[in-house]
Amino acid sequence: MRDVRWRRVASQIGRSATVWAVSTLTMLVLAGLLPDFRLQSTDGDSATHIAVTAACGAGAFGLLSALVWPLLVRLLLLVPALVLGLLVFFLNGSLLLLALWLNPSGRPEAAPETAVVVAAVMSAVASATGGALAVRDDDAYRSRLLRLADRRRRAGPPCADTPGLVFIQLDGVGHDVLTDAVRRGLMPTVGRWLATADGMRPTHRLTPWRTDWSSQTGASQLGILHGSTFDVPAFRWYEKDRGEVIVCNRPTSAAELQRRAVRRTGDGGLLAVDGASRGNLFSGGAGEQALVLSIAIRRRGRDNRSRAGYFAYFSDPANAVRTALSFAAEVVREIVQSTRARLRKQRPRVGRGGLYPFVRAFATVVERDVVVAAVLGDLLAGRSAVYADLVAYDEVAHHSGPRSRDAEKVLQRLDRSLALVEKAAEHAPRPYHVVVLSDHGQSPGETFRSRYGLTLADLVRAGCGLPVPRRAERTRSGAEARTAVRAALGRPEEENGDGHRPARGTEPVVLASGNLGLVSFPDVPHRMTREEMDARHPGLLTTLANHPGIGFLLVRSEEHDGVVLGPYGTEIPLARLDAEPGPLAGFGPGAADAVRRTHSFPHTADIMVNSFHDPADGEVLAFEEQIGSHGGLGGAQSRPFLLSPLALSAPAADGEEPAGAEHVHRVLRRWLLEADGPQVPVTPRTEEERAA
Repeated sequence: MRDVRWRRVASQIGRSATVWAVSTLTMLVLAGLLPDFRLQSTDGDSATHIAVTAACGAGAFGLLSALVWPLLVRLLLLVPALVLGLLVFFLNGSLLLLALWLNPSGRPEAAPETAVVVAAVMSAVASATGGALAVRDDDAYRSRLLRLADRRRRAGPPCADTPGLVFIQLDGVGHDVLTDAVRRGLMPTVGRWLATADGMRPTHRLTPWRTDWSSQTGASQLGILHGSTFDVPAFRWYEKDRGEVIVCNRPTSAAELQRRAVRRTGDGGLLAVDGASRGNLFSGGAGEQALVLSIAIRRRGRDNRSRAGYFAYFSDPANAVRTALSFAAEVVREIVQSTRARLRKQRPRVGRGGLYPFVRAFATVVERDVVVAAVLGDLLAGRSAVYADLVAYDEVAHHSGPRSRDAEKVLQRLDRSLALVEKAAEHAPRPYHVVVLSDHGQSPGETFRSRYGLTLADLVRAGCGLPVPRRAERTRSGAEARTAVRAALGRPEEENGDGHRPARGTEPVVLASGNLGLVSFPDVPHRMTREEMDARHPGLLTTLANHPGIGFLLVRSEEHDGVVLGPYGTEIPLARLDAEPGPLAGFGPGAADAVRRTHSFPHTADIMVNSFHDPADGEVLAFEEQIGSHGGLGGAQSRPFLLSPLALSAPAADGEEPAGAEHVHRVLRRWLLEADGPQVPVTPRTEEERAA
C-alpha cells in the first residue's frame, strides 16, 4: 500500500514538472513572437537567465491560477454567468501581470492586452498537457474530473455498490432526428450503444414516446421530474384568476408550477432521494441543484445552489479560458452561418441578428460545459440519480432548422459529451446506467407571419373588429377577416369611425407557443363559451377556423361541453372525436386524447389554436419567429425518444409507445427501483383526489 502511495505521489510530481516545463517553453516562445512581451532587461541577459525568468514566471502563474483564481470566481459569483465568461480573459491576464511583477529573476514586462493573450495561451497549453498526461492514468483522470465537479461530496457513509442512474436530456432532439444522425455516423457514441456497426452487440434500446398537446420543455420536464403535466396547456398562457401570464422559463412561473405539481402528486419528485438536478427548469426534488430555474428566485443559502455549477466550473482557469475561447468561436460561427444563409436566400429563414449569436454561444458552449462538468462530479461522488438537460440543439434548431447543417454540428458535439459521461461512469465509485432521452422534437416549416404577412394576434384582432397594423390590413388574410366581420355584423360596407371597436379592457390576450396559439379575453372571469364569443365577436371563430394556416380550434360549448372547429363549418364534439376525428385526422395517434385532456385544465385558454400541419412533409406554421418549432400538435415535435440500457426493463410493451410525460415519469421511477437505487416513494392517487 505504501509503495502504491509513493508511486502516486511520484506520478503527480512528474506530471506537475512536465506541465511546468511545457508552460516555461510556451512563455519563451510567446516572448519571441510578441513584441510587447519580453523576459529580459533592456541591457540584454544571458539565455540561462532568460530561461530562469520564464520558469519562475510560469511557476508563479500556475500557483496563482491554482490558489487565487477560485477566490476571484467566488467573489464574482453574483455576476451574471455570461458576464463572468467574458471577464475570464481580463482576470487571467491580470494574474499573469501579477506573476511577472513577483518574478525575482528579472524584470519581465507585458502590455495589458498582450498579457491577456499570453495568459490565455498558457492556460490552454497547461490544460492540454495535463489532460494528455492523465489519459493513461486512471487516478489522474479521476482527479481531473473531480476538479470539474461542483463540489466534493462531504464526508458521509460509504457509497452504495448498487447501480445509480444518470439521465441526460437532449433538449428538442426528436426520435427521427436521432435515428438519422446515427445512421449517418454523426453520433458514433449513440451508434455504438445501439450496435449499428458490424460485429457489435447493442447495450441500449431506442423507444419513441408521445408528448401531450403541449410539446415543450415546461410541460414535458415537469411531467418527467414531478409526475404531473396537469394544467400546463402551453409554454405560456394567461391565467384569469391571477391576472398574469405564466411562462415556463420564467423563474417565478417555474417555481409556481413545481409547487402545484408537488401538491398534486403528493411527493417531492423523481430525484427526492440522493438526487442531483443540473441545468433543468425544475428540481425534481433533488438535494443537489445547479442551474435550476425554479430555485433561482430564492435567496441564496445552503439549500439554494442554483449557480454553484458556474463557480465549480470557472474556478479552474483552464476550463474558463477554454470555454471563453469556444464561446468566441461559436459567436463567429453563428455570424458566418447566418450571413451565408442570407446571401444564399435560404427559405425558410428567420432573423438571427442582435444578441442571438451570444445567446446561441451561451447555450451551445457555456451551458453545455458547465452542466456536463457538474454531471461528471455527481458520478464521481456516487450520487444515486442525476438528471441533466443539454439545450444546445433546441436553441440552434429553432433558428437554423431541425435538419440543418448547423444543428447537425451541435449533435456531433453532444455525442462527444455523452462519451465523456460514459468515460466518467467507468471511474465512478459505483456502477451507473446511462439513460438518454428527449422532452420533445421539433417540426420544420415557415412561420405563420412569413407565409401570410400577419401574425396570429393580427388575425385575431381583425376577427374581433379591432384595428390592425397597416401591413396586416393589406394582406389577403387581413382583408378576408375584415370582410367576415362586416358580414357577420350585417355591415357589408366599411364604416368610418370606431363604431364596433371594443373598449381597451376587452381586447384579447394572444400568446404563442410554437405552432400552438392561445386567445383569452381577460375581462371575462370564466372560460368563455362558443356561444358567448359568437354573440360578442360574430366573425372571430369563423375567421380563425377557415384560415388556411390554421388546422383546428378547441373551444368550450354550452351544448357539447367542448368542440373542435375546422374549416367549412366543421364542428365536432369532443365525445365524438374517436369516431369522427375531422380536422384532427392528420395529426397522428393520440391527438384526440391530448385535446380532450387539455380541455379539462382549469387554465385552458378561451380559444386554443393549432396551426396547419402537412402530414406529407411534417411541416407546421409557427406562430413565433422560428423555422424549427414545437409546442403543439403536428409532425416530429410530438415524438421524442428514450434511449435506455438493455439491463433495465423495456419502457413499454412491444409495439407500444409511452404516451405523455407522466407515463415517462413512471417508467423512470420503475428503473430507479430496478437498479435498487433511491427508494422513491410512489403515492397513488385517484382522479377524484387529483381533481380536488
